[in-house]
Amino acid sequence: MVDGAGEAAGVNPLKTFDLATLGGVLRVCDIELVLLDANGPRASVQSQVHDESLFLSATCGFQFRGRFMLPPDWCLLGFIHATDPERSWCHGLPLTAGMAITVLPEGISEFSLSAGTQLSLLLTPTRRLQRKLAELTLRSTLPSGQALSVFMGDTGTGATRLAQRYAQLPAWLDGGEQALPDDAVERLLHDHVQALLGAESQERPSCSRARRTHYLIAQRAENFMRQNLRRYIYMHEICDAAGVSERALRYAFEDLFGTSPNRYLSMLRLCAACRGLSTADATRKSVKAVALSCGLWDLSRFADNYRRVFGELPRDTLMRAPASLGHPA
Repeated sequence: MVDGAGEAAGVNPLKTFDLATLGGVLRVCDIELVLLDANGPRASVQSQVHDESLFLSATCGFQFRGRFMLPPDWCLLGFIHATDPERSWCHGLPLTAGMAITVLPEGISEFSLSAGTQLSLLLTPTRRLQRKLAELTLRSTLPSGQALSVFMGDTGTGATRLAQRYAQLPAWLDGGEQALPDDAVERLLHDHVQALLGAESQERPSCSRARRTHYLIAQRAENFMRQNLRRYIYMHEICDAAGVSERALRYAFEDLFGTSPNRYLSMLRLCAACRGLSTADATRKSVKAVALSCGLWDLSRFADNYRRVFGELPRDTLMRAPASLGHPA
């Protein structure tokens, strides 16, 4: 189990989180989570607002699919300490331990993380990244001009320093004797941008043609699912929307999510219902109304599946006020 492995590695023990609360850890935007296994939303999260930025260190105890959109004036820098490359990716690009990520505010960011993933993040105003780029290169945009940049952050002198810098974050955020230095944001920004600019082409992951094809198939299929979540969806409709056969659709979902399209659709509905129940006003909305809005017509079966995944009945989620940001339910 991930819990034992996490504790053996010296990280904080995993706790059960409210799905909506866990999706709000970035503060300035919500992460839409879809669970891909039966572990439930268990995680260890430490975060701290410092110098107009947010530092965050997390360990995931479950496999999930995530989507978020950064506001125009924020960017996200991160480092993967540990993960399963078979189940972790960002826009189809495989993620491995030792990778650094730069996300700029342009469109929806899509990713999947395996159970046991450990990562550290810095959410900071885009102007600070632009200022650091100008300081080091006399230009305020990334050389590639892309909103997403992924590179190996633990090879080479600059990258090794970056890996060490990110490795310090969990201890700084743990509330112990070590505290975030006053210039922690500037230090991390400097090392991250310097390593990014110095990354060679072989240090940047590439997406195989098969993986890229699977990602585009799954993306089209998922968009159709989301647009038609309220009604019953037939498999042939998903295939038509994705433009592939049922066999090709299954291959794509197994490759990216480790599950079938039908199972993914079920979890998509269940997680949407959980978010709806977590944020609904119990005096104005009922469990039945939320369930039907997500295409969950069999209320008895919905309640059983919901309790198995989230550890409580739907009405318990509805009646409980949303948990505080960053804290377990």
